[in-house]
Amino acid sequence: MPRFITIGYGDPADYDRTPRRVRDAAHAEDAKLRSEGAAIGIAGAPVQVRNPEARGVETRDGPFMSSALPIAGFAIIEAADLAEAIAKVSHVPCAVAHGVVEVWPMKETP
Repeated sequence: MPRFITIGYGDPADYDRTPRRVRDAAHAEDAKLRSEGAAIGIAGAPVQVRNPEARGVETRDGPFMSSALPIAGFAIIEAADLAEAIAKVSHVPCAVAHGVVEVWPMKETP
C-alpha cells in the first residue's frame, strides 16, 4: 500500500483555543492512525547535516526551512491514494486546531 509523509504545523495558542471536545476527537484520530500502523511523533529540535562531496560532515542547529507556523509533528501513514491520505489526516490535531497538515506521497527508491 502506498505510504505518505505528513507534516503537521500548529501554534500551541491556537491548539489551546480549540474546544476540548474537538481536540479529544482529534487525538482519537491520531490513536486510530497509530493502530493502523502509522508512525507518529512530535517534532524535536532539528539539526542540519551536510557532507559536501563526502569531504566532511558539517552540522548546524536549527531548521533549514521556515514557515508561518511551527512544525508540530510528523507521521508516515498508509493509504490507497492521495484522497484517502487526505481524508485520514483531515481530523488530526493540527488540521482541526487552526494549523495545517501537509501530505507528501512517499516515492520508494529502488
